[in-house]
Amino acid sequence: MSDAFVRVCGLGELEEDTPKRVELDGTPVSVVKTEGEVFAINDVCSHANVSLSEGEVDDCHIECWLHGSRFDLRSGKPDSLPATRPVPVYPVKIEGDDVLVSLTQES
Repeated sequence: MSDAFVRVCGLGELEEDTPKRVELDGTPVSVVKTEGEVFAINDVCSHANVSLSEGEVDDCHIECWLHGSRFDLRSGKPDSLPATRPVPVYPVKIEGDDVLVSLTQES
């Protein structure tokens, strides 16, 4: 994985609380603008192999549409079952209107 930040979209392309799925070096990533911030989280639920970007965003969490697990966009940690494992979150930088993401996992 690269430490380099890559432009994934324009800030104006993100709708509040509406996940946008992008792919970086073959890794599916969900980019979410919510509560005045932009987050990037791996787009695959850790419980079932489904896209988190198809779920709903509320209170800085994204909910898996299939079984209802909710993941914190800041940490990737699940706060409801059936998921028990976190999903990776990635650093985001905003430069002008560009949203940049690095696949380096945040700790």
